[in-house]
Amino acid sequence: MMKSENDFLAERHGCIVCARIIDVLAVYAPDGRLVGCTATSPGGHCLKEERQPLAACDTHTEEEIDAAYKRWKSRNDEKSDHEQEDE
Repeated sequence: MMKSENDFLAERHGCIVCARIIDVLAVYAPDGRLVGCTATSPGGHCLKEERQPLAACDTHTEEEIDAAYKRWKSRNDEKSDHEQEDE
């Protein structure tokens, strides 16, 4: 049976720069794909990431956020490489 409605989930994520907790409302399509998100905690915002919600504090500079995103992305790319090696 295929669902036809999006799922709205309240989630908690750590700021990718400093790990401060930010509450997020995430919307997922029936196939599990992230449709969008918004930070519900004051002083935080969601980053544009297609696979999962990512959040950052409004006080961080764009450079700090970009550097943290690159670290996060490289960590996840390493995990994907290890998963493919296991297959």
